[in-house]
Amino acid sequence: MPDAAAVDFDRMPTLGDVARYHAETRPDAVALSFEGRDTTFADFDRHTNQVANALLSAGLKTGDRIAYVGKNSDLYFELLFGAAKAGVVTAPIGWRLAPPEIAYIVGDSDAKIVFVGPEMIAHIGSVAEQLSWRPEVILMEPVAGDPHLTFEAWRDAQPDSDPKVAIKTSDIAIQLYTSGTTGRPKGAMLTHDNLLALRREAAKQPMAWNQWGPDDVSLVAMPVAHIGGSGWGLVGLLNGARGVVAREFDPFKVLDYIEHDRVSKMFMVPAALQIVVRQPRAREVDYSRMSHILYGAAPIPLDLLRECIEIFGCGFCQQYGMTETTGTIVYLPPEDHDPAGNARMRSAGLPLPGVELKIMDEAGNSLPPNTVGEVATRSLSNMPGYWKLDEATAATIDADGWLRTGDAGYLDEDGYLFIHDRVKDMIISGGENIYPAEVESAVYGHPHVAEVAVIGVPDDKWGEAVKAVVALKPGAPGDPESIIAFARTRIAGFKAPKSIDFIEALPRNPSGKILRRELRAPYWEGRTRQVN
Repeated sequence: MPDAAAVDFDRMPTLGDVARYHAETRPDAVALSFEGRDTTFADFDRHTNQVANALLSAGLKTGDRIAYVGKNSDLYFELLFGAAKAGVVTAPIGWRLAPPEIAYIVGDSDAKIVFVGPEMIAHIGSVAEQLSWRPEVILMEPVAGDPHLTFEAWRDAQPDSDPKVAIKTSDIAIQLYTSGTTGRPKGAMLTHDNLLALRREAAKQPMAWNQWGPDDVSLVAMPVAHIGGSGWGLVGLLNGARGVVAREFDPFKVLDYIEHDRVSKMFMVPAALQIVVRQPRAREVDYSRMSHILYGAAPIPLDLLRECIEIFGCGFCQQYGMTETTGTIVYLPPEDHDPAGNARMRSAGLPLPGVELKIMDEAGNSLPPNTVGEVATRSLSNMPGYWKLDEATAATIDADGWLRTGDAGYLDEDGYLFIHDRVKDMIISGGENIYPAEVESAVYGHPHVAEVAVIGVPDDKWGEAVKAVVALKPGAPGDPESIIAFARTRIAGFKAPKSIDFIEALPRNPSGKILRRELRAPYWEGRTRQVN
């Protein structure tokens, strides 16, 4: 097991300190690799100083926001850590979102500068048209014929001296947007303490799956607009490991990274793992350096686990959490992953050190073991709140610091958390959170649709698939492809319905609320839990 004591985690209370500490202790080690470009920890510290100085020279101050819209890049992490040194908050935005969704988040975050990946150039105009102001745009990479300033030119025009801005651990460092239950995304504000404090303490515990050494190599393949991407990238940097950044998840390239970069740890959602192990050459790759694979966003089917253990030959650790808890708060350790199957494999696992869990009824009372209620959690990883949404924050976090997850579940006598259902109607498809309300809003504008309800149905590949149940206007034809295509013009393709069922009228209770559970029931019949 690597010597965790070799890293002094207490010297890294803020993101900026992570860059400073490793530049001092292992300056020549590679921090990030991206498409042939290696950045040492010394370079990373120097570059993040330049980013901070560039933001300060542009007049940004503590608490101001910038936005990033693009695929994964090593330069994104320079931007995130550099902004944090200046006290500026980074709001990464999913590159798969539709222009109206991107424009909403840029507008809601009050971003002073928007950093744009090359794949998003075509959307700049349509996003700008929907904003009431014109933020400065900086391109992350050069694009032929585009006049915008590039990130490296913008960065390198500044001195590389430490800006020495006083940063508190309670300052916001990143603002991650979650799909909104009412159709609008909410900005979850995460502090330096949220990002580092719990991870710092967990790293000191004797958990082999969470121990890192100087020779570890991490694959950062999940999108940085998610806590699974930004958070996983941060974990590697905190531990002083080399992070290999994949521009986007590509199952063929994942195998190349594992083979050529000697990856030892990676985080993926089960749907992505399934795609990787089904590649024809998956059984030909050398996985001898792979020690642990962490997975989350959904449980792993037993058959898929068996296949992954056979092929990868490493330890597996399930991660449970949410954006509002800065990612992982519960883990199912490798020793509970039995290829033969066991009761604990149906659980999300145990709380991390420093995490409290309880099961609550609707009135907020604690429930005894093996009683289903809403899962609540309290720890240093709980966000302080949603950006500009005090009521939503108060509805999520109570006065004592307990955060309601929206998941229904129970704790057994040994403290293992079992997720039973979702209190909210959220759908998780391929690790992406999708709320029915925003999909319904997109479908509802179709001229043939009288009313619509969106549900998640089991899907062997993605965990859940989005299905729209539609009541048509009188005389309107039932054309599912037309409705799906219409929805894709208004929301990201991964959120749009994959299938449409037509119904004469949606089932409702006496107060008029749609009985979504009644619509879901036939698709989930015979399953022990209502999440997949």
